[in-house]
Amino acid sequence: MGCGNMFFTALISFSVALITYNILIAANAPLKQDLPGPSTLSSIDPIIRMPKDRSRKFGASSSTTQKRLFHTAVTASDSVYNTWQCRVMYYWFKKFRDGPNSDMGGFTRILHSGKPDDFMDEIPTFVAQPLPSGMDQTSISSCSIFVQGYIVLNRPWAFVQWLEKADIKEDYILMAEPDHVIVKPIPNLSRDGLGAAFPFFYIEPKKYETVLRKYFPEEKGPVTNIDPIGNSPVIIGKESLKKIAPTWMNVSLSMKKDPETDKAFGWVLEMYAYAVSSALHGVGNILYKDFMLQPPWDTEIGMKFIIHYTYGCDYDMQGKLTYGKIGEWRFDKRSYTTVPPPRNLPMPPPGVPESVVTLVKMVNEATANIPNWDS
Repeated sequence: MGCGNMFFTALISFSVALITYNILIAANAPLKQDLPGPSTLSSIDPIIRMPKDRSRKFGASSSTTQKRLFHTAVTASDSVYNTWQCRVMYYWFKKFRDGPNSDMGGFTRILHSGKPDDFMDEIPTFVAQPLPSGMDQTSISSCSIFVQGYIVLNRPWAFVQWLEKADIKEDYILMAEPDHVIVKPIPNLSRDGLGAAFPFFYIEPKKYETVLRKYFPEEKGPVTNIDPIGNSPVIIGKESLKKIAPTWMNVSLSMKKDPETDKAFGWVLEMYAYAVSSALHGVGNILYKDFMLQPPWDTEIGMKFIIHYTYGCDYDMQGKLTYGKIGEWRFDKRSYTTVPPPRNLPMPPPGVPESVVTLVKMVNEATANIPNWDS
């Protein structure tokens, strides 16, 4: 056991040292570094490879292969805000895992705070190390007063660690987020070596071709090879993700360090980085619009599998949407950044769409049944 701990500590220390080194020299040639990867790569090859597997190979059982099970992975910080969302998500994951047509296997919260928290026994958790202090970069507002770390840069680094160290028995991975609520059993939507991903209307590779050519050179093909996706929700083969993850990490850090790219992509920068990295490794994606819905804009559940409650839902008491203005009735996850939402949230008024009503009902059911919710 002692040797194993020493090896893990040495591995993390070595990996962090590599990252630090590459970021220090990446300003002028952001994609020439192998981070992490063999030194024999061409200096102009933007693809960053996973370290050689130092652990035993994890073979899937015959039942896993037949069912094409996927492992659901959610990256999160230890903030109150992320934690209550993860608790709600995991509640509904368990409800639908064994339902009809489900290919849902195991579940892991990848906690990138670097230390265990109080919910390790409630939610299966892998503790990943955050990026070294300062490497998450900073974002400064136009008035130069508000400074904040871009914490989602920890996401690809956390995935690299998890994929290297965890015993993942399934052959596929679903990358999800804390603010996802599963509304029905999810089958494995990927096939033929392609991932399955939700297309985002605001990811526009063609519009930003000039910027993206810094990371996706012309010899890799047309910029339309970059799919309009982020890393989530995506169902992808585990071996494909092992190839993509280190590149995703490196491209994210390089994009954030480049002022032009940072300005162009803002808070969706890490999404573009994943899309670019997937294309660099030749992994295409089935663009599956029914993967998830986003209230209040999507009003019906229909055939969707996930509710993504990233937008605030504001309505007057006649059920009219007042988006951009705080409504007489509202549900917005940002209202609960320092305390979890209370049990038994008030239901929306008549006329509010099914998607919003369903979301509030599901949050209420989860909070009513999760032990020690207010802890």
